Amino acid sequence: MQAYEFINSLIPPLKLSDRAGMALNWMEEIRTDYLPVIDEGRFLGFIGDETIFELNNPDILISQIELEAGSCWVYTDKHIYDVLRVASENQSNLVAVLDRENTYMGVITMEDAISSFADSLSIKSQGGVLILSMNMSDYHLSEIARLVESENTKILSSFITVDPLDDSKIKLTLKMDKPDLKHVKATLERFGYRIIDHYQEESGISADSDRIGNLLRFLDI
Repeated sequence: MQAYEFINSLIPPLKLSDRAGMALNWMEEIRTDYLPVIDEGRFLGFIGDETIFELNNPDILISQIELEAGSCWVYTDKHIYDVLRVASENQSNLVAVLDRENTYMGVITMEDAISSFADSLSIKSQGGVLILSMNMSDYHLSEIARLVESENTKILSSFITVDPLDDSKIKLTLKMDKPDLKHVKATLERFGYRIIDHYQEESGISADSDRIGNLLRFLDI
């Protein structure tokens, strides 16, 4: 799941010699609010439609417009996790992809990145989700998996985040292969694990918007 695999070839880069009016036309055509800007193969940053509208001059050159998020890029061999991290740090819906010679290769949209991330976390698979709170020192996935499997259930994927209510603790999100987790929940609680939330996913979810919604719920964002 390296970055180059998710480059969106439908999003063209702008050159410094292009004009703002052309940029707006491209944005409207491909339905995006931002476009990357390059110069002789080097990524310079992104330009947004709001910036162009504020200038109110379709003939102005891109070189005369201040660009945004010049650091919003990753190398082609970086994992999709890095793409999501960089996008979050820059609050951007696009991330540029460069090769190791810093040559611009394309961009990744957050829709594509989140969709692929959802696939990696088994979001499409039907099942339930448990969220546990614990000290990091108490985290032993092998032991938790043993207890889960004792109830004839398997962990499809797991995800750790810092508990926003207590930075000395972590939240462990577990995606299971079964929707009904009452027996798993009871077993974990019997062995002292604190379950702070759970979700039972419904069947028949296939739309991209639902998959993204499920991912955000899964990550508890």
